[in-house]
Amino acid sequence: MDRETVLITGSNGYLGYVVAQRLSQRYNVVGFDRRAPSHPPPAAECLYVDLTSEPSLRRGLETVRELHGSVLASVLHFAAYYDFSGAPSPLYEKVTVRGTARLLRLLRQMGFRVEQFIFSSTMLVHAPTTPGRPIAEDSPLQPTWAYPLSKVRTEQVIRQERGDIPTVVLRIAGVYDDLGHSAPLPRQVQRIFERDPTAYIFAGNPAHGQAMVHREDVVDLYIRLVEQRSKLPPELVLGVGEPETLGYAELQALLGRLIHGDEWKTFVIPNKALAKLGAWLMDALRLWRIPFVKPWMIDRADDHYELDITRARMAVGWQPRRRLRESLPKVVAALRADPWAWYRENELPIPAWLAEVAPQAPAGAVPGPQLEELRDRIISMTRQEHAEHGGPR
Repeated sequence: MDRETVLITGSNGYLGYVVAQRLSQRYNVVGFDRRAPSHPPPAAECLYVDLTSEPSLRRGLETVRELHGSVLASVLHFAAYYDFSGAPSPLYEKVTVRGTARLLRLLRQMGFRVEQFIFSSTMLVHAPTTPGRPIAEDSPLQPTWAYPLSKVRTEQVIRQERGDIPTVVLRIAGVYDDLGHSAPLPRQVQRIFERDPTAYIFAGNPAHGQAMVHREDVVDLYIRLVEQRSKLPPELVLGVGEPETLGYAELQALLGRLIHGDEWKTFVIPNKALAKLGAWLMDALRLWRIPFVKPWMIDRADDHYELDITRARMAVGWQPRRRLRESLPKVVAALRADPWAWYRENELPIPAWLAEVAPQAPAGAVPGPQLEELRDRIISMTRQEHAEHGGPR
């Protein structure tokens, strides 16, 4: 009862869950989510709350007040709508924008004293840049599709609705971990591992890329922000990412060497209209799988994001300790050690040829001494498929 209380929305999500785990070691953590956690943090309380429903949100906040009082050390707001289709959706407005406005309004109306409100935004709210010209927090805003546009609108709502609540907005790069998990990264690994024909082509500038950041480093930043909240300004915006952004071609080459032990060639399609037509046909025909690359992504292929994290370093002494370049061997090692588990963890369909070469082990089975032989066989099979058929079956 002598612990301070932290409220986390989206507490069962990719970031919210691990942040809740870490903070529950020192704080009373209450999580709001529409999904029940499969393994709830032992010291955290998890409540079913729907941010799109005022009665549901009000009941959740009343429960927090009854259990822990009306003082919140921090509110970490992760809950938002996300859709990689690129298409506009009313849920962006309903969940992300209006849900955030409702949360702030009820916190003030119900008399909570909130010492800090942290919102997870995205670096994609900014206009793309070029290599060597990193994006700072005051760089121009230019969201290019529905997801970052919803974040820009929500940042505006926070400024309007915060009252006297101190706020922190984190514009975060693509978050990954040692298994992959960041949506584009595992699919890029998958395409190269399977020698998918689309892995050899790119419709943008191959020197351009997307900034990334390891999940553990992001968690560390959230911990620092909560612990150092008393010394922060009333409004703070931070760019969050690794200082090095790998270009697409360099990332392809690294993965090719790690997975297949050879050089990987990436060919550029200079005609975007032709590339979009190809993406549309693949999406319509779905010859061997549901394609990840959609026509709208072709227009974004030239976008480059690299971040200047000086402000985060100065504000709370944060800088990432990990680098994507150094983490890729761990991602590939996890794939080779247990392809079935890696595909399942990244929510990817198992290719038919992999099911033939490496049948799924029974549940709970421990890999035997043949594991190294199986790894080598998988890699050998992908090379043979490429040599004989130009790609996997």
